[in-house]
Amino acid sequence: MSRKARLSVQLYSVREALTSDLAGTLARIADLGYRHVEPFGFGRWNATPAERVERARELRAALDAAGLTVSSVHAALSDGNLAPLAEECRVLGTDTVFVPVPELVEGFERNVFGDADHVSAFAARLTAASEELAGHGINLGYHNHEFEWTKLPDGRAGYDVFWELAGERLLAELDVYWATAAGQDPVAVLTQLGRRAVAVHLKDGPVGHGEPQTPIGTGDVHIPALLAAGEHLAWHIAEIDTTELDVFDLLESNRTAILDLGRTVG
Repeated sequence: MSRKARLSVQLYSVREALTSDLAGTLARIADLGYRHVEPFGFGRWNATPAERVERARELRAALDAAGLTVSSVHAALSDGNLAPLAEECRVLGTDTVFVPVPELVEGFERNVFGDADHVSAFAARLTAASEELAGHGINLGYHNHEFEWTKLPDGRAGYDVFWELAGERLLAELDVYWATAAGQDPVAVLTQLGRRAVAVHLKDGPVGHGEPQTPIGTGDVHIPALLAAGEHLAWHIAEIDTTELDVFDLLESNRTAILDLGRTVG
């Protein structure tokens, strides 16, 4: 029998609540049954190393009080020394960081995946960063949205070329919803990524920007087939970008739906 992935939740889902009540929001996440979280917003190069570590310590203290641990973190990459990012990860208690959008890599913009030279430079930058962070015991990966499948002039998708060029250390976190929104078959993408893929973001609803997300099993995303194809995954991560429902109620129902598929442990 294959091992099961662990369940986490991306804290971006409750971003407004976190701003107004950090401790109370984390306690409520724990009350829903989640035991692991994926924070966001770290690695900012416009803050000093001391400020960055202090913010990580504040979050870690609140997480400890709520009985929560960190699966991975979404963060920016500066073009300088990455030791401060490694220290943020150490304080938070994780060894894995994902870049969530190209513009959070200093010197790059969101349109990277529509230009072959930019894709090459971006892959080289993340490959070099993955090697540097490995020296600190930290794994680096990239998290997709839908724009990565922009076609290059030769007809290939920028996302495909990026992974052809990326070094073997670079990991992938597949957002199943956004891959579906890009017109992709998430199972095929997961198969293409192979063992690079260590985590997936799970959510459902009618796919597209601004579309309200709904309970898993009620939308356009075929999550059961994806999880069946991803027996090697370490993490199944619930996330809500936007919804017309109460976000905590939706996270609770999605937790139940994911666990009921039998391939995840809480």
